[in-house]
Formats: sequence, structure tokens, C-alpha cells
Amino acid sequence: MAELTALASPLDVGGVKIRNRVFLAPMSGITDEPFRQRAHAHGTGLVVSEMVASGELAKGRAGCDLRIRHSGLPVHMVQLAGREAIHMAEGARIAAGEGADIIDINMGCPAKKVTGGYAGSALMRDLDHALSLIEAVVGAVSVPVTVKMRLGWDESALNAPMLARRAEQAGVKMVTVHGRTRCQFYQGKADWRAIARVKQAVSIPVVANGDVGSPEEAVTILEQSGADAVMIGRAHYGAPWVAGGIAMAAAGANTQGIPTTPQELTDYVVSHYEDMLALYGIESGLRQARKHLGWYLDRHAPDVLAERRKAILMSFEPGEVIAGLRNVLADGSPSISLRSAA
Repeated sequence: MAELTALASPLDVGGVKIRNRVFLAPMSGITDEPFRQRAHAHGTGLVVSEMVASGELAKGRAGCDLRIRHSGLPVHMVQLAGREAIHMAEGARIAAGEGADIIDINMGCPAKKVTGGYAGSALMRDLDHALSLIEAVVGAVSVPVTVKMRLGWDESALNAPMLARRAEQAGVKMVTVHGRTRCQFYQGKADWRAIARVKQAVSIPVVANGDVGSPEEAVTILEQSGADAVMIGRAHYGAPWVAGGIAMAAAGANTQGIPTTPQELTDYVVSHYEDMLALYGIESGLRQARKHLGWYLDRHAPDVLAERRKAILMSFEPGEVIAGLRNVLADGSPSISLRSAA
């Protein structure tokens, strides 16, 4: 019987010590520097950068530097995606040069724009090619390399155990498995028991991912998968504190910085918004922040009038956005329990 307290213990990943076993999943366009800093401050054990396209990084494309730059956290983990070994190796070297302590390889993204380029979870359709990328990255850097994958491309090819085994043999230090196939995208329920087959295939740490957003679900996924840690993604929409809250619950400690009143929530959201504007600049920051503000409103002010919501999300004036947020969020009662954040 798994216990929540197991998630409070540290985990070694190729010599890098992770403070607990509740992780924030890498999410493109979401887990940028301001988001990761908040998740870490709440107690999350490990945070991962947004997915970075290795080809664009190797070619010095604008914006990649923001995705890989060190944000001052104890462990800096960068996730790379790509199809070409030469670009994956060069991207890994660049990320390590910027201070990355761990390099993660994306073999799980189901998005068509990624799989259409034969990257992400499309690599699970060609394990020999997938291994060539792993070997290129492992050979290019001295820091630990990890892999995030799905159960397989579809139900007829559940080859995650084989990929994980071959990845371990190539020098990978940890694997994360989302309990769905690529063809499922995010439909249905993640199959936590299927992750157990990956755990049985390797001796390195296995991280279970998919549909976790509460301490109870974290315990259950450990029981069913036998995994060493839990990674949480979409439950963080509008709630960057979810993984940290679970980690603190596992440690029997008080939550860290989670807002508990309408005023605290309002200040939290405004601070997040201002940090995004500072990172990206006003023009880009306004666009980048809209999805986050939408999730905050969905979760904590679901009854806001459509016109007020639209005025907040579509304004090009930061002062108007902040005033609108304060007006709307201060009227409500924040729904901030760990269960409501799932």
C-alpha cells in the first residue's frame, strides 16, 4: 500500500538530488520562468522548462533563449524536442552551457504540429531512431538525460517498456510515462496500471503522469503504477500551486504561499501577470498571459459576465487588465483547495 509520505522523500536522478517526488510537467507555452518559479516556491520537487525545439535552438531562433535560461532555481531542467540527432545533440550542449542540470527528451507530446514533424510521441513508432536521438544527447553532455514518453502510439503498439529499457541501456537516468497513447491525446482516463509494466522493465526511477491533481490521486497512481514519483500537468491551469500543495501534504507541512482569501488571490494573479509582462515585454506579454488569466478566471471566477471577461482578456492596456482582475476576483471566494485545483 503506497503512502502519501513516500512522495516527501528526495530522489536521486543521475547524481542530481531532487527535494521531493512531486513534479511539475513541462507544458509548452505554460511552464515558462514565472510559472516555474511559482511552482517551486510552493514546494514542487522538480520543475521542467517548456518544450524547446532543438532545431530552432541550434539555429539561434528568437525566443529559445528565454525557454532555456537559468531562473536561479536549485535544479534547472530543460526539455528538448526534435527529430535530427545533430540538432538534439547541439541543443543539449547549448542547454547545458546555460546551466541545465538535467536534459529531458520529449517523446510524448501528442500535438499534430509536433508529431507531424516526426518528433514527440511520433518517435515511439520508430524505436531505433528514437534511440539514435537518445544516444546523441547522452553523448553530447555530462549532465543526466531523462525521457518523457507515452504508453505507445496506439493500443496496438504499447511499447513504452521496450523504449524505457533501451533508453536505460543507452544511459538515460529516469523516464516519465503518461498513461495514455498518443492517439488518445487527453481523452478518457489515464491507465495508471499500464505504467507498472515500464517500472518492471527498468531499474532507473520511473515517474507516473496523467490525471493527477490531488493527494488521493497521487497515492493511487503510486499504488497502481509502482512508480517512484508523480508528475502533474494540466491540473495546474489557473493553480500553479497544485504539485507543491501535494508535496507539502506529503511532508505534513504547511502549504507555502497558496492564496486563501480573495485579496491574496487577486494579488497573486496580478503578480503573475506583471512578471510575464516583465519577461516578454508588453506586446508579447499581453498575448502570452491571456491563457493564464483565462484559466484563473475559469477556476476562481466562473460566474463572471462574458463582457467583463472579454474586456480583461482582450485589453491592450495592462492597467485596465489589472483593474479588471482586481474588480472581478475581489468579488469572489477563491476555490483553492487541492481537490478543486484538480
